[in-house]
Amino acid sequence: MNDASPTIISRPYPLGASLLPTGGADVAVYSETADSIAVVVVDDKGTEVSSTTLDSRTGHVFHGIVEDLTAGSRYGLRVEGPWDPESGLRHNSHKLLLDPYARAIAGGVEWNESVFGHHHDEPDTRNDDDSAASMPMSVVTASEFDWGSDTAPRIPLDRTVVYEVHVKGFTATHPDVEESIRGTYAGLAHPAAIAELVELGVTAVELLPVHQFVQDSHLLEAGRRNYWGYNSIGFFAPHNEYSSAGDTGGQVDEFKAMVKALHNAGIEVILDVVYNHTAEGNHLGPTLSLKGIDNGSYYRLVEDDRASYFDTTGTGNSLNVGHPAALALIMDSLRYWVTEMHVDGFRFDLASTLTRQDSDLDKHSAFLDLVHQDPTLAPVKLIAEPWDTHGYQVGGFPARWSEWNGQFRDDVRDFWRGEPGSLGAFAQRITGSPDVYEASRRPTLASINFITAHDGFTLADLNSYDDKHNDANGENNEDGESDNRSWGCGAEGPTEDEGILALRARQQRNQLATLLLSAGVPMILGGDEIGRSQQGNNNAYCQDNELSWFDWASANLDLRNFTRELLRVRREHPALRPKWFRHNNDSNAENSVDFYRADGAKLGAEDWEDGTALSMLVRMTAPEDDTTFAWLVNSSSGPVDFSLPEGKWAQSLSSDPDQAYESEGPTILIREHSFTLLAAED
Repeated sequence: MNDASPTIISRPYPLGASLLPTGGADVAVYSETADSIAVVVVDDKGTEVSSTTLDSRTGHVFHGIVEDLTAGSRYGLRVEGPWDPESGLRHNSHKLLLDPYARAIAGGVEWNESVFGHHHDEPDTRNDDDSAASMPMSVVTASEFDWGSDTAPRIPLDRTVVYEVHVKGFTATHPDVEESIRGTYAGLAHPAAIAELVELGVTAVELLPVHQFVQDSHLLEAGRRNYWGYNSIGFFAPHNEYSSAGDTGGQVDEFKAMVKALHNAGIEVILDVVYNHTAEGNHLGPTLSLKGIDNGSYYRLVEDDRASYFDTTGTGNSLNVGHPAALALIMDSLRYWVTEMHVDGFRFDLASTLTRQDSDLDKHSAFLDLVHQDPTLAPVKLIAEPWDTHGYQVGGFPARWSEWNGQFRDDVRDFWRGEPGSLGAFAQRITGSPDVYEASRRPTLASINFITAHDGFTLADLNSYDDKHNDANGENNEDGESDNRSWGCGAEGPTEDEGILALRARQQRNQLATLLLSAGVPMILGGDEIGRSQQGNNNAYCQDNELSWFDWASANLDLRNFTRELLRVRREHPALRPKWFRHNNDSNAENSVDFYRADGAKLGAEDWEDGTALSMLVRMTAPEDDTTFAWLVNSSSGPVDFSLPEGKWAQSLSSDPDQAYESEGPTILIREHSFTLLAAED
């Protein structure tokens, strides 16, 4: 009898480092162009403990057993291969690279010339300075988290209210969260933080990027930081700076505990994911991971100039979604976050880039086809930012997807500013944008409605400033988009004028109400409900400080209570959250909506063409709802007297604190720039 232990055979899948029950780890790395790949184990002091060449190769996957790897081990990759930028080859074994499949990453990049594969003054000349001392390290993790009875909430889209929020900013100054965990995953999981979300009434948090990202060198040199995090380098690793449990694996369990706590409160977790590019930039950027492993497979190179990168993201590079290796990286990452981290959905940054197999946008691209057929992704929410620097694709994604609807943002802002001719577009937006989605048989729920998002003004600033004030960014106020749909309400910035302050307050309530009373899926920018201001900065990507963090001490409690009431009304009444489009005079429709002039007559073709019309009554019903609503909106500069439909009506909500209608009279006077929502008493 042979008593020898069975030989452990290395496997080419899954990629990354997989711990073995007998000790050590099986490591697998994809590269079509490498000659050899070694795994270097590094101790806590940064000293290289061992180097193991992956001695097996299956197809284009190098793999082998690394005996020195255990849970918590730090490691990197050294890849031997040709350096020939003109052919798209950028191998350099002097660079210690991050494993693209690392589940955790320790440390960050220390910027100096060693982390670049080339010399700064000679981009085609290889730089042989060793980068190990300046690189973050991949970390081996063990999957032992106790999920208990964790269950995905699986909230239907028609009941979903998305809250876009930054992990750090939400609790960085929260008085009821212990200082030691403020701004971390544990901070967001704190009972006080979760209570804020539950009491508000949102059903999902959409977290700004939490994939491991890189702090930009030019920002650090200027004393600023990448706050938003759209600079990914690890598609499997939770960003280590948001962890209170250290960065040698503790960030993974802390993230999972956050998801578990949110799920326990009935709140879903949606990740803003940046698969369109990485932090390695273009031919002048650093060599941190993919660039040194297999540049041409993972990045889209210019066809007749393979030393250069095809860039539809504005960041220097774009992932090569026409190649199986890049597609596998994205799909494996998505499945990992669903199966291992229990997240409930994804918002894809610059999603149009992911549909470009060649150069054109493709509704039937390999990426979209892979997502649609994947059973792991079938139950989760998929949200596209349907544009990139080379194209605008709102309405162009398949039926499986919802989309950030930039037209909702623009048209609703125009209407409430009193822009002539905006009434017709406003009607389209509040009914779910049928002009965008109905022809392709997509429902109202394809539209993710928003007034504000992280990229732009906060709601308070939208109504307080006529243009951006980004001086704190150190770019001479030349960064960020000039916003011709902002409105200082008569006095830009802070003021003591009571009339202007009252108008600003009404406008914030008008816009929040439009967002939450419209068909589609609403997305609130976190902090809008408490009047959060960035002092007119509409591009606070580099402001990791009080300018971006929630100012809980100055929270506008009246506005928060108003938002809570809006969400309660929406939650309780199907008439305000239809699943499909509502049609006039259609007895078979699930819902119906009618538009009336102030004099009580239905709006006709000539009314929609009247560029001066800035008011209307919107009547909304649903068969499964015992309440009919009349939503009266007036964005003109003077009061409007509305004739009400027959029946008894009671005021439900109003942006005008002086408005008080209680079933008296056939008319109601709505002041300038305000709305009132009435509910039929019978």
